[in-house]
Amino acid sequence: MIVEVRSYQIKPGRREEFIKFFETRSIPALRSHGMKILGPLLDLENPNKFVWLRSFPSLAERDQMKNAFYEGELWKNELESIAMPLIESYDVILCETSSGYVFDGPRAEP
Repeated sequence: MIVEVRSYQIKPGRREEFIKFFETRSIPALRSHGMKILGPLLDLENPNKFVWLRSFPSLAERDQMKNAFYEGELWKNELESIAMPLIESYDVILCETSSGYVFDGPRAEP
């Protein structure tokens, strides 16, 4: 599996606004293109930063899914113009899971 670890520095005082947009608009749009999302994860030491992860089955599928999303009408005509003015900077670390990869995700409550 291919995983992007994405760290976003949001313009001062705008993280809450960005998170609301991200949760309600970006995540559903990304998922509609087949991407798996974990986050957002709020930085406890920096009120203007958060991290999120998105995963893909392979590098080839990553390219295909990203192109479909970023070349699509929703991103180009709507989401990009909302998101980008709120972002000060971002960093992406591209990772591949090892053969011993585990995910201890949320468990169902009894």
